[in-house]
Amino acid sequence: MFCPHCGQQQSSGVIRFCSRCGFPLDGVIQLLSNGGILPAYRAPDEPVPCSPRKRGVKQGGLLLLSGAVVVPILGVLSNFAPHSTFLEIILAFAAIICFLGGPLRMLYAAVFEEPAPNRFAGPRPYVSNPMPAPQQFAASPQRIAMPAAPHHQPAPSWRARPITSELATPPSVTENTTRLLDKEDRSDQ
Repeated sequence: MFCPHCGQQQSSGVIRFCSRCGFPLDGVIQLLSNGGILPAYRAPDEPVPCSPRKRGVKQGGLLLLSGAVVVPILGVLSNFAPHSTFLEIILAFAAIICFLGGPLRMLYAAVFEEPAPNRFAGPRPYVSNPMPAPQQFAASPQRIAMPAAPHHQPAPSWRARPITSELATPPSVTENTTRLLDKEDRSDQ
């Protein structure tokens, strides 16, 4: 991966900042991992959507906890009412619905209902024909080309290394060898 700001090649994809210019690379890594699609973020004041699974577990828990309040109240009322079989029947139904229906609702939601969607994965675009058929290329006289990428000059910074190869050209090896041979020939004469 290369830094989009200065063009420095990074040693791995888990680096959070560019080693040359300090550009934060978290967003770039997230963009690359999502296939070039920016994830949809919600506003801080926007309510969090609840998944069907979470809503079902909440409903089952609420039913179970409401049974802990409703059943004792109905039990006390049925004790004070003389010969009230109607209250005893309601008490039995409330106990069955709350203490059996609550956990069953939570189990059903946990097993069968949809979980929450991934918060960071945006919608994938549908591409009906990602690659044209080969005969389409042969039939068209003109090839479709992408525009040339703009040349990006890295911003100068105090960390940028100077290009020292342009300061002075080193002498060639053959020149030094030729000079040594010339010195030996002069000393022999």
